[in-house]
Amino acid sequence: MSRHLKLLVPPSRRLILLSGVGAVLSACTGGTGGLPGFDSTATPQGGGAQPSGPTIGTGSVKVGLILPLTAEGSGATVGNSLKNAAEMALAEFPGADLTLLVKDDRGTPDGAQAAAQEALREGAELIIGPLFAPSVQAVGQVARGAGKPVMAFSSDSNVASRGIYLLSFPPENDVNRVIAYASAQGRKSFAALVPETAYGKVVEGAFQQAVANRGARVVVIERFGSDQNSMRAAATRLVPALQQADALFVPADAAAMPTLGLVLQQAGYDPAKVKPLGTGVWNDANVARVPAIQGGWFASPDTAGFNAFSGRYQKRFNSAPTRTATLSYDAVSLAAALARTQGSQRFSETVLTNASGFAGADGVFRFRPDGLNERGLAVLELRNGQIVTVNAAPRDLGPRTN
Repeated sequence: MSRHLKLLVPPSRRLILLSGVGAVLSACTGGTGGLPGFDSTATPQGGGAQPSGPTIGTGSVKVGLILPLTAEGSGATVGNSLKNAAEMALAEFPGADLTLLVKDDRGTPDGAQAAAQEALREGAELIIGPLFAPSVQAVGQVARGAGKPVMAFSSDSNVASRGIYLLSFPPENDVNRVIAYASAQGRKSFAALVPETAYGKVVEGAFQQAVANRGARVVVIERFGSDQNSMRAAATRLVPALQQADALFVPADAAAMPTLGLVLQQAGYDPAKVKPLGTGVWNDANVARVPAIQGGWFASPDTAGFNAFSGRYQKRFNSAPTRTATLSYDAVSLAAALARTQGSQRFSETVLTNASGFAGADGVFRFRPDGLNERGLAVLELRNGQIVTVNAAPRDLGPRTN
């Protein structure tokens, strides 16, 4: 074995380690994925037209990288950070046999569709990206018609499907992890205060399902709008019902949480009596300092992996990465590992949905056959304005439950 490669677990567990010092796939089972409409064998290496745009790497396996490089607003910032991370992944993977065909979708579905068509004409066997859900849908249609898989970065589970895999941070994973942990700590009656947003609807549904799965009960759910009056009204309705609850789920982000915390306190909420619970949106210094949720638990990827990645990124690009940059880093590292070890089966369904999964910058993850992912998350606590780990992320995802 090369000095660059390290197994996390015995070969029988078939886990891929993706890291800044290389990657390895240990004894992943072969077989065709049996995926209708998706090739179980890859395009011959080196096929396709000459690249018509920028590329990263010089390997024989071509992979499309579709990002919103010139999108309006913050999209371009995120897109370029994802591009930098992809470049860094190839630079840190010894002997990577990839060429990334970099395409700008301009943050639009039409741009994404054209980018996917161009990448496939140029011989892409796999598409990494895009970022926005409508663009993922557009790329998925093109890729499905060509029989090629996609690893996209949207967290909208509605755009996942067989062969269209989402490498992102689905909020449902956060909810399942924190409710499971709270339940294991003896919490049996849950209340919720959720934002009236698309995100709020997703996490509310996941919350209800997670509580039911644990044999616990939902006491009350209140919803709040973006203004302080709406928050105050919701808190006033909520707090009397908390006498029957031992945990309060409040998935409010850094913009809303300081004001929401204040109105909760004014309404009489005591976090020492009813444990606050949140999602990964709490992983923010401003949220950590909110008095009303001190002692609260939330689920998120372990911070150590991102911090290590961020340090290398800053040294290389002289700027801080966006939080989602690790997604591109892991996607490219995974593609390079599979190209090295899996031959013609490298991007087949069987390999991509390997039940033992992969270990990346944000911990262990695996793709489900329906395109969604499962992640090994840590449970963190807000303690005296700081964020501390109270239950480490698992190194093994265990058997599939679905």
